[in-house]
Amino acid sequence: MRNFNSSKVNDIVLNGLILVIQLFVGISMLTHGLPKLEMLTANDKIEFMNFLGLGSVISLVLVVFAEVLCSVFIIVGFLTRFSTVPLMMTMLIAFFVRHGSDPYVVKELSLVYFFFYLTIFVLGSGKFSLDWLFSKKEAVY
Repeated sequence: MRNFNSSKVNDIVLNGLILVIQLFVGISMLTHGLPKLEMLTANDKIEFMNFLGLGSVISLVLVVFAEVLCSVFIIVGFLTRFSTVPLMMTMLIAFFVRHGSDPYVVKELSLVYFFFYLTIFVLGSGKFSLDWLFSKKEAVY
């Protein structure tokens, strides 16, 4: 650490930070998505927000897709940028629609998640991901 105030970014540190963010956000979102998956698979009547008149079941399926499947994809770094889009949309809907009339302290978490997903969308999945493994080009000799 020769120059602590340097603006140069160490590639290994950046890729490690991207991995840590993906793991943290992906695992954290699973704690929200898995109970919704259980709600979907239970035989009980589904009581969930009916977004845009799609119906409670379809709205719940879309949220489970985002919060469970897309979170798993982000954890392993597979289709990472594509996986952030449904999650960003879900968080914006949670912020503006589901918690729209709630005080900021209630809806703040959805906005924090949104900005984590935006960061992942901009930075990509980094070198410690399946995306990087699948996108490596074979050397031409």
